[in-house]
Amino acid sequence: MNTSRLAAFSDGLFAVVITIMVLELNAPIGTNISSLIPLLPVFLSYVLSFIYGAIFWINHHHLLAVTRKINSTVLWANLNFLFWLSLIPFFTAWVDENHAASMPVAAYGMSLFMVVASYRLLELVLFRVHDADALLVRILRPGRREKASLVAFAIAIPTAFIWPFVSLGIYIFVAAMWFMPERALERALARRDICDTK
Repeated sequence: MNTSRLAAFSDGLFAVVITIMVLELNAPIGTNISSLIPLLPVFLSYVLSFIYGAIFWINHHHLLAVTRKINSTVLWANLNFLFWLSLIPFFTAWVDENHAASMPVAAYGMSLFMVVASYRLLELVLFRVHDADALLVRILRPGRREKASLVAFAIAIPTAFIWPFVSLGIYIFVAAMWFMPERALERALARRDICDTK
């Protein structure tokens, strides 16, 4: 099996998820700038969720770029990751509709927790089908960001029932932590591209 169909299907779902989120941004009634002010919280939620979608698309792209072998277990692990990712628009809308109330903010955090957990599971499944000296195994095995993110979400979810805006701050912090792809992986891919062009 090769990764081309897996990447194409995944990219299609990423595009759908982002499109669904933008459809939640309803145009305001009114023609002056002040009519946009009530939409600001909705817009900020959209921005955060868009950033998460972009982060996972970039990291997933890099992950597949160094993937040399896939099997049916990898396909199912990828579908599991995409399932949790596809729920982000729903939980984003729930936070928006209820003005960052505790339960929706906690549920949003739970959805992000599951996206990261399923992404880590996908990595672990890929490790099993590759040799120990494979590039993706050597670089991604520690999973430091994934583990740190899961701990942060595990703190943020119960915190949402006391201070929902603190939880939102934690979600922003985790997004910032993931903003740049794994540097070692990017450098390895750049070196490989240079070698391929020679």
